[in-house]
Parts: sequence; structure tokens; C-alpha cells
Amino acid sequence: MKPTDKKPGMSRRQAIQSVLGVAAMGSMILPKTSYASAPGEFREYGKVKITKLETFLVKPRWIFLKIHTDAGVVGLGEPLLEGRALTIKTAIQEVEPYLIGKDPRQVVHHWQAIYRHAFYRGGPILTSALSGIDQALWDIKGKLLNVPIYELFGGPTRDRVRVYGRAANAEDMKKRKAEGFTVIKTGVAKKNPANIVENPAFIKYAADNFASLREAGGPEMDIAIDFHGAISQQTSKVLIKELEQYQPMFVEEPCQAQNVDTMVDIARGTHIPIATGERIFTKWGFREILEKGAASIVQPDLCHAGGITEGRIIAGMAEAYYVPIAPHNPMGPISLATGLQLAASVPNFLVQEQVTLGEGYLKNPFKLQSDGTVMVPTKPGLGIELDEDAMKDKIGHDWKNPESYNALDGSVVDW
Repeated sequence: MKPTDKKPGMSRRQAIQSVLGVAAMGSMILPKTSYASAPGEFREYGKVKITKLETFLVKPRWIFLKIHTDAGVVGLGEPLLEGRALTIKTAIQEVEPYLIGKDPRQVVHHWQAIYRHAFYRGGPILTSALSGIDQALWDIKGKLLNVPIYELFGGPTRDRVRVYGRAANAEDMKKRKAEGFTVIKTGVAKKNPANIVENPAFIKYAADNFASLREAGGPEMDIAIDFHGAISQQTSKVLIKELEQYQPMFVEEPCQAQNVDTMVDIARGTHIPIATGERIFTKWGFREILEKGAASIVQPDLCHAGGITEGRIIAGMAEAYYVPIAPHNPMGPISLATGLQLAASVPNFLVQEQVTLGEGYLKNPFKLQSDGTVMVPTKPGLGIELDEDAMKDKIGHDWKNPESYNALDGSVVDW
């Protein structure tokens, strides 16, 4: 009997509905490999409500967020804004009344409400608070469905994620190489903060240091350099030209990120890829950068730019311009876990920044593989669990941003 043949006493409409019903049921079941545990252990919660938001200042300079639910599931997020921890803590408290009693699974709806109902949209404070909330809501959703977050976006695009370490000099490079890193990021070596227009001695000192990193790392090592927006546009072109012979993987923030037209000018003057994004917020902030070709690598920070929800949109926009993403993350292990989920759910991923794999913070820290990668998590949600006992001596901090001044006249300079 064919699937569309009618059974005795069954109308044509009933026969069609029967077939469609079977198909629909099949589509609701994920492959067994997609589940963190057997599909039979999936729990149907029905109504779920948010009951409480908790924030913790965590050493050295981070904020961790817990969103509690009446289902006993807790979501983790990292709503960090460096040097403004108490400001973000207050921003979270101001959003809390909206979220209490809401269903945490309506992630995109809550993103829109928190962002748009503020009236004054965007900026580092609002989007950093929103980013941590978004991460925690996706963590809850994944845990309730018993799958990693990337499964909710179509399944993994890769099974491992390339990560990079840091090196300031040749000795650091040798250590990172021995640890297994295949990508390193460094900064501009300098004796004092850069002046607006620098002299040949400054350029030579910075270039010679990068040359030592290249020699220690060898031609197979990818080495990026971060100008941090602290090298003026008047000096960046000169320094980039001198560095080209050593082929940096990319030059990050060769000028202040908001100065898009100047970044376009710098990008057109070199064959080295230009990267930016850590101080750009939401899809609207990245639009002009992509449209004008200011950067060929974008670095959304998932703790600042709008969380996972916005990170995937930014990645999609970038893909349309053949631009990869290299998520910014000089933060904690929750931020890293978020980046790994995004890396596993998009095709145009390049490399993931990290400063900690979670030792002393996570029950099961991430591990650097011999090929310089971290394996994609397979547990539900973000795939991590905080080690509360190990963290007891890390609660609380008063970290402040560095204050940099010109060595000659004491005027304020970028750090």
C-alpha cells in the first residue's frame, strides 16, 4: 500500500494528514550524535520562567552572570565591560525586572525588547549587559533541549576551533610554540606611548621586535599584531610598510575603529589584512565597515557586540563580503565558551582569541590540542560548568583601566 493510499474508512484528507504527521514527528527528532545524552532523556518543561539574575565580580577583571529559572536550569553569561564592572552590574539590575517571570526560551524577542525599549540604543554599556544576558538565555535554551547551542543553528560546521596565544618577545614565542599554539598575537613594541608622528627609531624598535618573533616562530607560525587604536593614523602606514616583509597574519585596529574612512585608506595601502571589531557594537556598527571594505577580518566581541544572537548576524553579513570572523576575547572562560559555540555554527570562522582555557574556573577546562585547537564542546548549552569551590578565592575585584600619559608633556594618550 502506497503512503498516499487510503485505508478503509479513511478520507483522503485524513490520509494526507497522517503522512504529514509522521513527517513532522520525524523532523522534531535530532540525530543521536547531536544530543549531549540519549534522546530519550529529553525533558519537556512546558512553561519555564526566569526567577532571578545574579552577577559576580570575578578576578582578575570579569563579571559572571547567572540567570535562574523555576525549572532548576541556570544559564551563564559574561556581560563584561573592562574597567566598568560596577556600571555593568547596575545595568543588569535595571534589566532584571523585565526578565523576571518571562520564558527564557524567547531569546531573540528578549534581545529586541531590551535593546529597543531602552530608546537610547547601542553603546558599550547597554550592549555589554545585553550580550551577557543573551549568552545566558542561549545557555538555558540549549540545556532545556539537551543540545549544544550550535545544534540550534544547524549543527556544527567544524569539530575543532583554532585559538591563539600571546607573545611580547622571542622568549614568549618559544614558550607558546612549545605549548602547541600555531597562532600568536603581539602588540607594538615601544619604550613609551606612541606620539602622533613617530621617528625612525620608534619604527625600527617595533619592527625589530616583530622580526625576532618571526624568527623564533618560523615561517609556519601565524603572527598577528595589534595596534590597539593607540598608533595614530599618521604613523600606522609607516609602521605597516616596515612590517610587511615579515607578513603578519593581520594588523588589528591600525587606527581608532570609529574612523572608518581612515581605516579604508590604510587598508587600501597594504596587502596585509586589516582586522577590527572589538569596539564595534551590533550589526549596525559593522555595516559601514563591511560596506566600505575597511577590514578584511572582523572581530566582534560577543561580550560587547550583542551576544550570540548578534554575533551570528554579524558573521552572516561578513560572509556576504567574503570576510571571516575572528572573535575578540581577552576575557574569561564563559566568553571563550560563547566564542566556540559561534565558531561551530558559522562557515566563515578564522581564529578565536583566548587568555584562559578555564583552569581554576571550570570543572572541565578546555584543553589545547597538539594542532593548536580546542575541541568543540558537546555538552548542553554553552557546554561548561563553573567550579564554585575553585572560584571562592576569585570573587570580587576593583580592576581599573590603565592610565597612560605622554612621557614628554604628561598629556593623555591611548593605552
